[in-house]
Amino acid sequence: MSGLLGARTCSSPGEASDIESPMGAKLREPLTEARFQQLFGGAEQEPEELAEPGWSRLCSRWRRWVCACSGPGAWRLLLARLPPLRWLPHYRWRAWLLGDAVAGVTVGIVHVPQGMAFALLTSVPPVFGLYTSFFPVLIYTLLGTGRHLSTGTFAVLSLMAGSAVERMVPEPLGGNRSGIETEQLDAQRVGAAAALAFGSGALMLGMFALQLGVLSTFLSEPVVKALTSGAALHVLVSQLPSLLGLPLPRQIGCFALFKTLAAVMTALPRSSPAELTISALSLALLVPVKELNVRFRDRLPTPIPGEIVMVLLASVLCFTSSLDTRYNVQIVGLLPGGFPQPLLPNLAELPGILADSLPIALVTFAVSASLASIYADKHNYTIDSNQLAGLFSCMVVLSVLLWLGPFFYYLPKAVLACINISSMRQMFFQMQELPQLWRISRVDFAVWMVTWVAVVTLSVDLGLAIGVVFSMMTVICRTQRVQCLALGLAEGTELYRPLRENHKLLQVPGLCILSYPTPLYFGTRGQFRRILDWHLRLGGGKVRDLVQGQCSFFGSGKQETPKTDGPPDAVAESVRVVVLDCSGVTFADAAGAREVLQLASRCRDAGIHLLLAQCNASVLGTLTQAGLLDRVTPEQLFVSVQDAAAHALERLELTGPKTCTVWV
Repeated sequence: MSGLLGARTCSSPGEASDIESPMGAKLREPLTEARFQQLFGGAEQEPEELAEPGWSRLCSRWRRWVCACSGPGAWRLLLARLPPLRWLPHYRWRAWLLGDAVAGVTVGIVHVPQGMAFALLTSVPPVFGLYTSFFPVLIYTLLGTGRHLSTGTFAVLSLMAGSAVERMVPEPLGGNRSGIETEQLDAQRVGAAAALAFGSGALMLGMFALQLGVLSTFLSEPVVKALTSGAALHVLVSQLPSLLGLPLPRQIGCFALFKTLAAVMTALPRSSPAELTISALSLALLVPVKELNVRFRDRLPTPIPGEIVMVLLASVLCFTSSLDTRYNVQIVGLLPGGFPQPLLPNLAELPGILADSLPIALVTFAVSASLASIYADKHNYTIDSNQLAGLFSCMVVLSVLLWLGPFFYYLPKAVLACINISSMRQMFFQMQELPQLWRISRVDFAVWMVTWVAVVTLSVDLGLAIGVVFSMMTVICRTQRVQCLALGLAEGTELYRPLRENHKLLQVPGLCILSYPTPLYFGTRGQFRRILDWHLRLGGGKVRDLVQGQCSFFGSGKQETPKTDGPPDAVAESVRVVVLDCSGVTFADAAGAREVLQLASRCRDAGIHLLLAQCNASVLGTLTQAGLLDRVTPEQLFVSVQDAAAHALERLELTGPKTCTVWV
């Protein structure tokens, strides 16, 4: 670090300084950007690349990349795309196999009831939830890179997919349908769901090929948590007809939650006492078991499989009591054994489902990547390896598909609805984080609330879009509200800090050091011009004291008008040198660069010497390409605020000798 060999606030330019220098400090000359490059050099580039135009350099790099492809390179690519080739040779069979088997069987037992339950959210037969719990897990075992991530059905995605399926294949008018009509309707909905899944997968493959995974970063944590919490409320309300035994059509579109509540309240007198009893008993078992699993997760060797226990008990009760025939309880029915014949979805439907596929793809990637990253950080590994737990989970689901499916024939659908609701427990409890979020960031709290209200009031898709847009608008608005801070020197150090935050900082008459901590682009160029003109009074007249610690050129930066013993004109001395700290300018576009050039011209016309300090390479390159060196000299570009301030003191002739120095 370096610091200014500065002075206290002086009443005349030639007064000597009595500031103590930092202990053990050495002196050096201030460094401009040009001098720094001469001493330490910049980024090395090949001479032929510098002489070629931009497109020629890209072609040259492409040719070198193609020529670099070889056997070892192809093997490295294969290892990156098939992680088992990398981790399987190092797998500790004796140490890890038993743990993976227990974890896989436990997850598989959970996948069976949850898969069938989430299939109802997607408006497809329950067996397709088992297919979804089998194939993704098997593929992720071969291609995935997260040790603790278990792919399969997910309530939020099932709800989003179900809304799209219901819109594409709506419920036919009329209450009763024959068995053939029901099969035809299910087949159409399965085709629509398959096309939706195919479109989402194609989009994710395209994002992978174009390296567009960064798009998921626009789903900030408040947006994702509000989305899942609001979707959990949608799941709860959508399962009320199944809980009460009411054969109501599913509501879709905006205000679907309120439409469903109104329909349930209207049809409440027609509720089925049998299914209401089954639902109450199921929730009375599932909710406490979920709570026990959470509270005693560190003591239990494996979670208590409450879902599968409830499924078995309800199936046995319904079979022995003939609830389906005596009380008209809706049951799952026959689960087809084996796997259906693979069919390609109707590609003609893809253009119509693109608007639904995109949010599903983004939410899928964002939630999966965030969960994998959480566990990777917790267990100190990168997301580049896997274990065999997924294979054991697949075996459990496969056994149900091949042999155990008939045992779920008498399973009441009300139990599956209760499983859906109980699985939302953690999402509902996310609202407990709101008080802490309010204390940490009011903006994030506003993003959370706006997203949640939009999801609940409108729909999951529209709520997600509104949440993302509102979140991005808060970022843009915060760049518009950044204040330009005047800096002062802490006595005896090399540190410069904002005057408004510290009351014992020093400044020099005629020298103004300003920090602009925000990107300089088309959206902030107007603010940049107004702030700098206000600070420097470039429109004419004397420089105004920046009261309340913002740009007070005398005194200690306290939030009061400085008191001096001299005449008023001494207090109102004009700025002769301004140092603009650009360390907070992370990027600049063409409009922002032109604004800096205009500032340089206005400062030159007003007799103010402009110095730029600590520009990063990207910003400095943009300014140079825009013609900055036509308005200022290389001697006005410095590597740090301290170097620029030392040069400013020399120009103001406050230090006496001709050679100014910097503490290092």
